[in-house]
Amino acid sequence: MNPKVDDYFDRLTLWQKELSYLRSIVQIDQLNEDYKWNNPCYTYKGKNVFILAGFKNHFSLSFFKGALLKDPLNQLHAPGEHSSHIRMFKFTSIDELQASETIILDYIKEAIEIESKGLKVVPKKTSIDLPEELRQAFNDSIELKNAFEALTPGRQRGYLLFFSQAKQSETRFRRIKKYEDRILKGYGMDDCICGRSKRMPGCDGSHKLI
Repeated sequence: MNPKVDDYFDRLTLWQKELSYLRSIVQIDQLNEDYKWNNPCYTYKGKNVFILAGFKNHFSLSFFKGALLKDPLNQLHAPGEHSSHIRMFKFTSIDELQASETIILDYIKEAIEIESKGLKVVPKKTSIDLPEELRQAFNDSIELKNAFEALTPGRQRGYLLFFSQAKQSETRFRRIKKYEDRILKGYGMDDCICGRSKRMPGCDGSHKLI
């Protein structure tokens, strides 16, 4: 057990008893217990396998490559509608943990096997048309166009989804203008000072934006 994780549990006020029980379940010889993104994180040969976290209405165990798990019992949830990698268990009580203990361990063993084989998640390729308002912004600023094209595909997709969801052209223009500086700096719309997206496990979005 990692002393930094011990400190985490000493400070914890919400779900302390439940997460401590979950911690006791996941102590497996093949895994190292680490402390990343302000939460207990478990690694296999330096590769992140899963992370524990507490939220307002539930606590979770999230697999970084959960999309590769078979999940025959449909126990796993995606943290967001467009999450391509992460899948998580959600719990609200120790009783749920006790009922799912064998399942949790089976899924962890499969996740370790995925890492041992070096498997990677291949995101589904979905095309999103550029809003006309963004095309116009690119015509007005080649720097903005170049900066947007230099973003990772995930960051581009996040912006395109957000811009396109606005029903009114005026709203789309406002959204593009609001995030123009972040695009020019190479940041995704949800990047936090912790260095991760707020949709990643262990970051609830409460950090200040970069």
